[in-house]
Amino acid sequence: MGIYKLKIATGTDLSAGTCDQISIVLVGVQGESEKHQLPHKWNSFRRGAVTDFDVDIEEDLGELLLVRLSKEQYKNFNVDAWYCQFVNVTCPNGQLYQFPYYRWISGLMTVEIPEGKGIILSGNIHPLLQQQRRVELEKEREKHKWKTYVEGIPRCIDVEKVVDLPPNDQLSFLKRNSIAYTKMSTDLEMNLEGFTTCEASWTDLEDTKFLFSLRRSDNSDVVAEIWKEDQFFGSQYLNGLNPTLIKKCFKIPENFPVNANMVAASLGSSTNLHEELENGSIFLADYKLLQGIPANNSINGKQQYIAAPMCLLWKNPQNELVPIAIQLAQNPGKNAPIFLPNDSESDWLLAKIWVRNSDFQVHQLNTHLLRTHFIAEVFNIATTRQLPMGHPVYKLIIPHLCFTLEINIIARSHFLGSGGIMDQAVVVGKGGVPILLKRAMDGVTYSSLCLPDDIKERGLESIPNYLYRDDGMKIWLAVESFVSNIIHYYYQSDELVSADPELQAWVAEIFKEGFLESKSSGIPSSLETKNTLIKYLTMVIFMCSAQHSAISGGLFDFYAWMPNGPTSMKIPPPTAKGISTTQTILDALPAINTTSTMNTVWLLRSDQRDTSHLGDYSDVRFTEKTPQKFIKDFQDQLAEISKFIKERNKSMCLPYYYLDPRVIENSVSN
Repeated sequence: MGIYKLKIATGTDLSAGTCDQISIVLVGVQGESEKHQLPHKWNSFRRGAVTDFDVDIEEDLGELLLVRLSKEQYKNFNVDAWYCQFVNVTCPNGQLYQFPYYRWISGLMTVEIPEGKGIILSGNIHPLLQQQRRVELEKEREKHKWKTYVEGIPRCIDVEKVVDLPPNDQLSFLKRNSIAYTKMSTDLEMNLEGFTTCEASWTDLEDTKFLFSLRRSDNSDVVAEIWKEDQFFGSQYLNGLNPTLIKKCFKIPENFPVNANMVAASLGSSTNLHEELENGSIFLADYKLLQGIPANNSINGKQQYIAAPMCLLWKNPQNELVPIAIQLAQNPGKNAPIFLPNDSESDWLLAKIWVRNSDFQVHQLNTHLLRTHFIAEVFNIATTRQLPMGHPVYKLIIPHLCFTLEINIIARSHFLGSGGIMDQAVVVGKGGVPILLKRAMDGVTYSSLCLPDDIKERGLESIPNYLYRDDGMKIWLAVESFVSNIIHYYYQSDELVSADPELQAWVAEIFKEGFLESKSSGIPSSLETKNTLIKYLTMVIFMCSAQHSAISGGLFDFYAWMPNGPTSMKIPPPTAKGISTTQTILDALPAINTTSTMNTVWLLRSDQRDTSHLGDYSDVRFTEKTPQKFIKDFQDQLAEISKFIKERNKSMCLPYYYLDPRVIENSVSN
């Protein structure tokens, strides 16, 4: 028939190249070629190589459907893994076929790569492609099995150690070593300064700034200066690390007996509590999730203490959100006084610190780990098990699932596991983690995962200076527009959505394994229309990228100054007013070694290599021109959002850049 021109690309990771022998079979609608062994040269499949080959094929293969690559040992050389980016084939008639792969081929094996057009299963799909998809998914299901980590929360990958993960789920060489270097260097710095072995309490809050001499950021410097201010305390519920907790309050809860006289001094003479409740200017932060959670007793061998506070906040005429009452327990009474801004400076500051400690627990375990990392893992496993690489939904969301499994295994072993960071430094130790996670799961609903619905349910549509909402909605709408374009391109009718067996199996598995078949959660177990699919996929992409960035991008900025986010408290919450002093605060805060442990963790969030940002589709899985145009339109939208945020931040004392598309990572792995 003629010469088929091949172009084969090897990845750029340090270990991506191979010395193994590569062979290829071209498969078309009219038959398949013989197995062709590609010329073996030292540089044919080296790291970063894009190599051309000519293959002479006598028969007419017709339209190409897939290529079959075999990796075999070359002479007596050691067998090594190979990262194949893509295979492009130009036929004798000039027709170009693209076969995107972007995966590791490890060991001695044969893989089939379908042609790059996104295809959903329908009546006209070729039997060979149906078989390829079926075999691919069968293999992936063998490698990706579910297990229960904690009863009552999303299930996870049945792998205990990172080394046992399939190669395509492991971090790249560059990324793993970047993380290892950051940890090694920060651990060394902390050890040299003597912070990691000192179990003593801080004797002066200003001394905690010594930790800043190791690493710092502009925002962490600002936080250290303004952390005592009520306006900053309140602003963190809008633009801090946990911006999804507060709700508008129209009626004071019965177990939080704040009356008009208590807050009169805070509200001033021109208004009162009743009017402000009616006006929608009162908000509540309730940490009932923490009630009854057992406190850690292994930090430096000492018992720690936990509270479940309630905090009432007011949007004042200056459009600032400020705290006006704090109760450090869920049950009112003489041992649970309500602290007010006009109490003594030490009393009020200590009450706010206790709230910040509680916010840390809820943020880390619920908002961060459960609602982004653990749910993203469900999306990852279900996608690998139910959607083949040729499915357009796979192509759309796979960049947002990258490296999730390894990062989560590390989190479970080194952060949550016995003797891990939680045990070393956090009041909710291993005994409290499963209880809190299971309790938090009851609040995970579909509406709470969808930004527009969540904002509306919490009554936060119109509160000013809510940058998480404002920037987040811009991102949500941009993602939604992009997803809509992709879905309408591949699904011409609602019937094609409801009749797509791979898509429906994917959604059903997420509902079963991730949300434990809880109908009350509102999570769909099937999708019947294009619009419901668009919303669902927008949620998946937003949660894995923008939401994770919003609630983790500022870990060092907000928590490096330890009093703004103490991980534990060494003495019980105050049960009376007028007895707290500066020394009381110092005695309550975490010890020096506890503080240094957590600062090392926050530093791991920065300076990572091999990251991709929202809108980055540099792995060209969509080969058709129309989806590629949609990607370009999406990138242009994100660039405009980034430009707006950058310009706005110029005038801010504490810039909010966590939802700037330039810093939003594609997945939860960063």
